[in-house]
Amino acid sequence: MQSVLFAVGEGVFLTGSAVFFTQIVGLSAAQVGLGLTVAGVVSFFFAVPLGKVADRIGPKRMWCLGSVGGALLYLVWPLINGFPSFVGMMIVLEVVNTAGWSGRGAYTIDVFPREERVQSQAFMRAALNVGFTFGALIGGLALALNSDDVIRVVPLLTGGILLVNAWFISRLPDAVHDKAPAEPEQLVSPAALRNRGFLGLMACDGVLASNQVLLNVVIPLWLVEETDAPRVLLAWLFATNTVMAVLLQVSAARGVNSVASSLRAARISASFFVLSCFIVLVTHDTLGWVTIALVWLGHVTVTGAELFQSAAHWGFLSELSDPTRLGEYQGAAHIGGTAGGVWAPAVYTFLAMEWGTPGWLMIAAIVVVATLGMGPASRSAQRYLAAEPARATA
Repeated sequence: MQSVLFAVGEGVFLTGSAVFFTQIVGLSAAQVGLGLTVAGVVSFFFAVPLGKVADRIGPKRMWCLGSVGGALLYLVWPLINGFPSFVGMMIVLEVVNTAGWSGRGAYTIDVFPREERVQSQAFMRAALNVGFTFGALIGGLALALNSDDVIRVVPLLTGGILLVNAWFISRLPDAVHDKAPAEPEQLVSPAALRNRGFLGLMACDGVLASNQVLLNVVIPLWLVEETDAPRVLLAWLFATNTVMAVLLQVSAARGVNSVASSLRAARISASFFVLSCFIVLVTHDTLGWVTIALVWLGHVTVTGAELFQSAAHWGFLSELSDPTRLGEYQGAAHIGGTAGGVWAPAVYTFLAMEWGTPGWLMIAAIVVVATLGMGPASRSAQRYLAAEPARATA
């Protein structure tokens, strides 16, 4: 229920955010993109420190504080005017959201039994997609009224919903490390950042997570510019993705409860990713219903890559995070994942749109290389965790 409520609130604002930023705040599209990029870069440096704070005060408390902070910031959105205040707002909001997500990730690992962690994440991911769908419908109704006054109310509605969400979070049971947070002497060294195997694994996982770039950026651009498929097909593609995420995420995560099964899920994800590249690249030369069917199938396969990559990611975090530093490892995962995928929108778009078939093959090769690196990286991470108690004692 909490996942649905959060996603409804976020989905309402996200649906109308482009209109809000351009018509209400008065920004150009380039300014919006620059502001989001700056905020993302700043939050990158806060990921591990905020994770350490979550370990110090307890993951649920951190999650709740981040949720309250985010809700209050949405209530301030109608007062923002111009680019400098927009950038400042986005930086603070991104940092607060990073704090909340660090707490949420650590709480999820901490509160569920080991054998239920990945399945629970899958259920919550499906619930998030349901919530975002309802949020998009509400946001779409606001846009349909074509009134600036209504658009100004949208962030207030989001803030109100997220405040209720924060209240529900505060009512959740304490996790183990909420009852007994880590002592300061346990958190002296940045242990997660020294776990090079874990950082490398998360970077490889970030490459696999770039299926979202294919899903949301490259395939839509390819459809519009390089195929004869009608543009209305885009709506069906995104609807298919949402339905699959709701109905199949739990099935994709079933049985992922160890490093070995997480690696298996990652390989399945990579197989779907590569297959999608092969399918989509041939649509440059097909016509009519054949193009429509193949583009749709390419979107289905890249959604399969998304489902199994998510399951693998949850499995790695569950099995390879230091139990006394769960928040810190959430931050390290954010850093590794960002390093693994921050370049993907520019690189994938260039390769596909400028190089055509060789470009799609290059994208597939990048994914294969990243997947091959996950086995050695995960074994290195395991060795580090096994040796950590001895280092701590020393």
